[in-house]
Amino acid sequence: MHTEEARRLPAPLAYGALLALIAAAATLAISSGAYPVTLQDLARMISGGVPNDATAQFVLWEVRLPRLLLGLLTGAALAVSGALLQGLFRNPLADPGLIGVSSGAALAAVAVIVLGGSGLAGWTALTGRWALPLAAFIGGTLTTLLAWRIAHRQGQTNVALLLLAGIAINAIAVAGTGLLTYHADDNALRSLTFWTMGSLAHAQWQDVWLAGPWMLATLVIAPLLARPLDAFLLGEPVAGHLGYSTAWVKRSAILLVALGVGAAVAVTGLIGFVGLVVPHLLRQLFGAGHRILLPACALGGGALLVLADCLARVIVAPAELPIGLVTALLGGPFFLALLMRNRFS
Repeated sequence: MHTEEARRLPAPLAYGALLALIAAAATLAISSGAYPVTLQDLARMISGGVPNDATAQFVLWEVRLPRLLLGLLTGAALAVSGALLQGLFRNPLADPGLIGVSSGAALAAVAVIVLGGSGLAGWTALTGRWALPLAAFIGGTLTTLLAWRIAHRQGQTNVALLLLAGIAINAIAVAGTGLLTYHADDNALRSLTFWTMGSLAHAQWQDVWLAGPWMLATLVIAPLLARPLDAFLLGEPVAGHLGYSTAWVKRSAILLVALGVGAAVAVTGLIGFVGLVVPHLLRQLFGAGHRILLPACALGGGALLVLADCLARVIVAPAELPIGLVTALLGGPFFLALLMRNRFS
C-alpha cells in the first residue's frame, strides 16, 4: 500500500500535468489542418481584433473551435461515464461501450435518422431539434437499465453477467442498425457510416449548443456521487450500512451515464474505449477516490479525444480517418492487456 501510494503523483502536480496536456492538445488542434492558421490569428480574434486573413478567421471560428470544444466535451463525458460505471460495478472493465450504452444510444439515433420522416415523424414533430439527442438518451438509458437488471442478483452485480449482457445488447443493436440500413436512402446511408465509426469532422456550433448542456450536466452532477461511489468500493451492503441509499445511487449513476453518453453519441457517433482507458490510467495516478478521480477523468478524457482527433487527421492525409477507429486501435490492445493482467494477477 505504501509503495503504491508513493508512486502516485501529488494531486496538484497531476492536475497541472493534465491541464498542460489539454493546452498542448488545444494548440495542436487549432493550428493543424489543411489550411494554415497561426496562434496569432487566434489571439487577435479572442481579443476582439480581426485576423490578417479572413479565411483564417472563418476556419478558426466555424471549423476548428467548435470541433475542439465538442471533442473536449465528448471525451470528458465518456471518461467520466466510464469512471461512474467502474465505481458502481466495482470493476475496471466496465465501460459504456462494453455494456451496451453506446450501441443502444446509437441505435436510437440511427432510427431517428432513417425513420424521422416516416415511422418516427410524430416523434420528430414533437421534439423538434431535440429529437436526435433525446432518442439517444432514451436508448442509452434503456440498454443500461436492461444490462444492470440482468446482472443484478441478490443485491449484488455479477460483472461476468454484465459483460455478457453487454455483448448481447451490442449484437442486437448492430442487427437493428443493419435492418435500418435496408430502409435508408443515400443521404441516410452516409449519415449511418458517420454514426457507426464516429467522427468530429462535421462538428458545428449547433452540435455544441445542442449536446453540450447535456454533457456539462453530467460533468457537474457526477462529483456529487463521489462519496457514495467510494462507499460502493467496499460493497453494496457496506454502502447501505453507511447510510447511503444504494438504489438511489445506482439510478442516479445510470441516468447520468445515459445522459452524457447519449448526448455524445448523438453528435459524434460511436467512439469506444475512452471510458475504459482514461479512468483506469488516472486511477493509477490519483487513486480510487472519486472526489479527485472524476474531475481528473474529465480533463484526461477531453485531452485524449482531442489528441486522437488530431492523429485521425494526419494518418491518411489528405483524407481523414474516423476517430472511432483511432480510439479502437489504441483502446483494443489496452483492453486485452487489462484482461490478461486480471487473469494472471
